[in-house]
Amino acid sequence: MSQQQKNNDQGFEVSRIYRFREWVEYAEGGIVSKQVIKKENGNVTLFAFDAKEGLSEHTSPFDALIQVIEGEARITIGGKNFNLGSGESIIMPANIPHAVFALQRFKMILTMIR
Repeated sequence: MSQQQKNNDQGFEVSRIYRFREWVEYAEGGIVSKQVIKKENGNVTLFAFDAKEGLSEHTSPFDALIQVIEGEARITIGGKNFNLGSGESIIMPANIPHAVFALQRFKMILTMIR
């Protein structure tokens, strides 16, 4: 099996079971991200947010799916707030302002589709 068959471009092994919350660690006062998959038509990224950290309001030309895998966050989409906990997900539509804020430490999977 070639190296490319064993790993994707980000070093994650293919055809393997993952518990993603174990693959990204918290950093005090910060946000940590780890890219799982990056392809021309989209990507998947793990994030760990320390409490009260966040991503300020911005837009993206692509739809995105947030899946909270630990903790609790407030996701703002088009000025409307949504509180999500572990096991909950939300779709952020393209070209609509959105923001992410950690109500407590939390981890998420972000899937962007181009």
